[in-house]
Amino acid sequence: MSPIINVQHLVKSYAGGDRALDDVSLAIKSGEILALLGPNGAGKTTLISIICGLTTITDGAVSVGGYDVVKDYRQARSLIGLVPQELMLEPFETVLSTVSLSRGLYGCKPDQAHIESILSQLSLLDKKDALIKELSGGMKRRVLIAKALSHHPKVLFLDEPTAGVDVELRRDMWRVIKELKQQGVTIVLTTHYIEEAEEIADRVAVINSGKILLVEEKDKLMKRLGTKELQIDLHEPISVLPDNLLAFGVQTSADGMSLLYQYDVNAEKTGISSLLSALVSEGIVLKDLRTYQSSLEDIFLDLVTMESS
Repeated sequence: MSPIINVQHLVKSYAGGDRALDDVSLAIKSGEILALLGPNGAGKTTLISIICGLTTITDGAVSVGGYDVVKDYRQARSLIGLVPQELMLEPFETVLSTVSLSRGLYGCKPDQAHIESILSQLSLLDKKDALIKELSGGMKRRVLIAKALSHHPKVLFLDEPTAGVDVELRRDMWRVIKELKQQGVTIVLTTHYIEEAEEIADRVAVINSGKILLVEEKDKLMKRLGTKELQIDLHEPISVLPDNLLAFGVQTSADGMSLLYQYDVNAEKTGISSLLSALVSEGIVLKDLRTYQSSLEDIFLDLVTMESS
């Protein structure tokens, strides 16, 4: 099956030669949720803006649903819904008229039943006659999503959709995103809340300094790059590690009351049993054991740090 979004060798340069995007290639599957992660200035918003036809291309090619975003702009743009970071809404319009106008701008016939269905899905139906200026920040962001869905798009871009939203609303949005996926909508999500990617994404793409560092299924990525750390709490502090413990790569905590040991959960031998035997032979008394699994945030930070160094 052909990807619904196909980015090939995309370059975006500005005056002076600075490159916001540097030879970016990315294929996004129909019906998937792709989390696009990267630090500020990495190129996330620039990439989305080019796909959505809001920023010009310096070099390369982008297609959506088989339509070139430059040559076949109208067809490509009709397949896309975009939820931007900024809360740009007319404050004296009602929720219903705001969303209905967006539908009309795409040349779609009025369909109040469809608009009300979207508002209901986003828990906005009881606010349909409210003025935008009367809504909270979280509700305004929901209106942006409703606007983006008003014309039945096949692809939805969410650029930092939960920025400034409280935890309860954030989790409610995760639910909505999962429901949209079940309806066959392809979703591309940029976020600073990496737990969002860990919660809802099918695949993760990491971008930094305008380059794609990695694109991989989230579960495989965490399994491949994730490590576990064993923390061994001691009855008494230790200041100097014996030589036979140094061989394991063990580190001590700042207060000397714990030993830290990293291991690969997929390895044939983790080395834990040998480490515990070495501790016993040294007469070190254990108080407690606990393990810590690397999160997607840990993996992301490692990738960005490695690429920047």
